[in-house]
Amino acid sequence: MERRQFLTASLAASAIAVAGEGAAQAQPARTREYYQLRRYNLKSGAQLRATEKYFAEALIPALGRMGMGPIGAFRLDFGQETPAYYLLIPGTDLAAQAELDLRLAKDEEFMKAADLFWNATAAAPAFQRVESWLQAAFEGWPKITPPASKGKRIFQLRTYESPSNGEHVRKVEMFNSGEFEIFVKAGCNPVLFSDTLLGSRMPCLKYMLSFEDLAALDAGWNAFRTAPAWKKLSSDPRFSFDNIVTNISNEILSPLGCSQI
Repeated sequence: MERRQFLTASLAASAIAVAGEGAAQAQPARTREYYQLRRYNLKSGAQLRATEKYFAEALIPALGRMGMGPIGAFRLDFGQETPAYYLLIPGTDLAAQAELDLRLAKDEEFMKAADLFWNATAAAPAFQRVESWLQAAFEGWPKITPPASKGKRIFQLRTYESPSNGEHVRKVEMFNSGEFEIFVKAGCNPVLFSDTLLGSRMPCLKYMLSFEDLAALDAGWNAFRTAPAWKKLSSDPRFSFDNIVTNISNEILSPLGCSQI
């Protein structure tokens, strides 16, 4: 079997295994999205301008031609190792996500628009490093939900790390057991919930919330923590007998001008 076919098959198998359902049980109406999340580690100045231009004029249009979107493009406002930009790429084709750069390289329009960024030299690099994660949407939240308003907004990207695969699966189950609804009622505006199939610090999950501003973020989390439904869920012996999450990373993002989310 060719390496590319093997990778695609392996990723598909991982997605099904993590979700805890066999292929025979798959429900087409509940098809979940896959997300490629990229972090561009940059230096202030020319790299910031070049990367945003690359997103706006080359990468996001090319992803649209591939049927992917809406694309999220964000600036890291609060978090480790700034400056950095995040790119969120949703799609339903796992193979397309796994082979994204290979397919982009065959897009002549993209290659022309991306030339300066794509072919940057060591003397004048376009970025420091790019990190990426391949995510699968949770069964209970199968598709991205952009904010209703494109006005003033910020995003909170959270990563939950678990001590074992079993505890990780248990935390995913907890989300699917009513946690989504608590976020919505608290005004935390969920955008996505996803499982990490490939990436760093596994096993882990990532989710994103949106708010009007930091004050709304604080108010939403206060409402979440004090909600009777959360107190009941978090005290359930199935989820509370052990630490099913041992580390939480929290980042605050704001949308770039080219963001579609």
